[in-house]
Order: sequence, then structure tokens, then C-alpha cells
Amino acid sequence: MYVQLGRGATLVSRLWLGTVNFSGRVPDDQAIRLMDEALDRGVNCVDTADIYGWRLYKGHTEELVGRWLRGSGRRDDVVLATKVGEPMSDRVNDRGLSARHVIRSCEASLRRLGVDHIDLYQMHRMDRTVRWDELWQAMDQLVASGKVRYIGSSNFAGWHLAAGQESAARRGSLGLVSEQCLYNLAVRHAELEVLPAARAYGIGVFAWSPLHGGLLSGALRKLAEGTAVKSGQGRAQRTLPALRDTIARYERFCARVGRDPAEVGLAWLLSRPGVSGAVIGPRTTGHLVSALRAVELELSEEEHRELEALFPPVGSGGEVPEAWQN
Repeated sequence: MYVQLGRGATLVSRLWLGTVNFSGRVPDDQAIRLMDEALDRGVNCVDTADIYGWRLYKGHTEELVGRWLRGSGRRDDVVLATKVGEPMSDRVNDRGLSARHVIRSCEASLRRLGVDHIDLYQMHRMDRTVRWDELWQAMDQLVASGKVRYIGSSNFAGWHLAAGQESAARRGSLGLVSEQCLYNLAVRHAELEVLPAARAYGIGVFAWSPLHGGLLSGALRKLAEGTAVKSGQGRAQRTLPALRDTIARYERFCARVGRDPAEVGLAWLLSRPGVSGAVIGPRTTGHLVSALRAVELELSEEEHRELEALFPPVGSGGEVPEAWQN
């Protein structure tokens, strides 16, 4: 149930409670109940971002998590993760990963969260205009001041991870402990370079959108029943036209083996080499309980083979450059 946070010794649950659906899709009172329920069931990492809550206003979700932490009195039980880098306003410097913005944003996140430190401070996406020396100078300052414990990344390419770690090593810094990347049965590009680079540098990988926005949670059945919520919009709906036949076969496969599609998709992901865990975004307790069942689910070799046939890897499989070879 628990793994090390990549290069760090802190233990985190394999499932992280993602909060991207809070503040708009999940009412605040229900979100607070979900955080309580997740913590009670052993999920000890709550993952948010400064931009989350944009459906109401940017920063709302951090404020909500902060109210929950103060009300629950369980700050010491939570590995608190947030992110920096997305535009927070129209001001020209209120975005990106400049030293100025990183430090100012960290201070703002601490205020909204109502805490004295952030356990995992993650770069939301790569900023190619910033040199690594400037970025590590800012991050090292935050760690040295006690405001941040570990640094992570999100949506980085494999070569970003390599460049970042080599730069950190030259400074004598720990560098990145984790990477959040898009990875699931339907989108397997991370296998080419991100996962190999992360393994080489001891970086933990925690996949976001493990069910591709509900696409792998029984989307066609839910659409037919008129019960689709997340799977009827966004990433799932954009991808469904190209994968409709595959998703239909996937749902028939899950029905044949008597398992929930969401649990199969998540169990497959958690079984992948180099994957430490996944960031889930449940909207209900039922979604949370289903995800926790997937942690214990072991797919058979035959089931793995059938899933590989349904959702083949990119190229010829494996890492690059071998994946490009016929």
C-alpha cells in the first residue's frame, strides 16, 4: 500500500487523492468528506495545485484543502503536494518557473493552505525559458528555509528529467523525487522515455488520469445508460471516436472476466514496471473504494496478454530506440 517517494525516504500511499475535480465538479462539503474518507482508508497523499479551483477562482482548491487540514487536525498524517507554474493571472510574471514566480507562488500556496511547509512542491510543466541553475537556486532556497521538503515534476519529458537531475547533482542537491505523467492503457507514450529516465535517476512515477478521464471506466455502457459524467466529457470524449471499437472490446473483456473496467484499468497501470502509483480523482466514496480495490487486484498473465493485444504499446514496444525498430 505504501512506497517510498522516489529518491526520498518518506512513505506515500500508492494512490494519491487528486483534487482537480474539487471546486466545481465536487461540492466543498463532499470534497471534505472524500478527504476524510481517503485518509481513514490509508490514502495519505493529497495532491493539488495553485491553479486548481479555476472553475470558481484560481487558488480555491488550496484554500479548501487548508480548511480541511485545520478542521481535521490531521496535518501530520498527510503528505501534502501542490504545484507551481501555470498562469495565475494576466500579469506577465505571474506564471512559469522563474525564481521570482516560484518563490512568490510558494508563499501564496502556504498562505492558502494554512501550513508552514509543503511536503512535495511540483513543477506543473516544463518552462523552457528558465535555466536549471535558476530553478534549482529557487527550489534549494525553499528547501533550506524549511518551506518545502521535496521537489517533484509533472508533465516532463525524459530528457527534462535527465537534465534536471544532472544539474541538481552538480549543485549537490537531491533534485527531483517524483514525476507525474499522463499514463494509462490508452496512452502509453511514457513507456518510451519518461519511465526509463525516471528509473535511471531513482524518480518515482505517479500517473495522472489513470483511466483517461473515465474512458476506461465503462464509458460506452455509461453513455448508453445515460449515467456518464466525467466519461461523457473532456479527455474521454475527445479520445472516444478514435478508440470506440477498442473500448467496446475492452468493456466486453471486463464483463467476461467479471471485473469492473475502472478497476482493471487501474490494476494494469499499477502493475507496470517503474510505476510507483497513481493520482486518482474520485467524485464519490464509491469511486474511492473501487480504486482501493484495484490496488489489491492481480491480473493473470492471460488477462495481461489480452489487454496488451487490445491496447498495444507505441511502436514495437519497450523503450526507445528499440521501440522504433521493426
